[in-house]
Amino acid sequence: MPMKKVVCYVLILSLAVASCKKLSDLLTFEISNSENIKVPASGLLNVPIISPVPVKMNSQESFENNNTRANLVKDVILKKLTLTITDPAAENFNFLKSITIFIGTGDNDKVPLASLDNIPTGVSTIELISSNSKLDKYVKASSYILYTEVELRSSVAKELNLRADSKFKVTADPL
Repeated sequence: MPMKKVVCYVLILSLAVASCKKLSDLLTFEISNSENIKVPASGLLNVPIISPVPVKMNSQESFENNNTRANLVKDVILKKLTLTITDPAAENFNFLKSITIFIGTGDNDKVPLASLDNIPTGVSTIELISSNSKLDKYVKASSYILYTEVELRSSVAKELNLRADSKFKVTADPL
């Protein structure tokens, strides 16, 4: 008889663990966003001034599509941030030594979003490393602003257009 109880407890425990995993998966989803950034040409020693990039978020729609609301979102992290040179098409990141992108809703609340040091040469797409900052308030907001700091290897000969593709992992509490 005790062996049957042990088997029964193990079975119940296994079902509970599997149910928790399934519930967690149901409450975790991704929000993707894509923004264009202009990098102006720079002089020989000047660092180009990249204007802050306002980003409109439609997170409410994403929350609704995933059966949750902003007040139930408890954790948002950057899963992936990729920068791609879109124009001129033949350009690459040879000019760039390092980059850090910050996120904020105003000048006083900026936090690091992602960065990359020692950027490889000869590539037109780079994937930045997430800072793992807590991003809940930025993704819940109707908009946020991206700020950029760069260190150059060489000057930027002509204006560049970049596309920043981001993917956020969102976890929400159950309704």
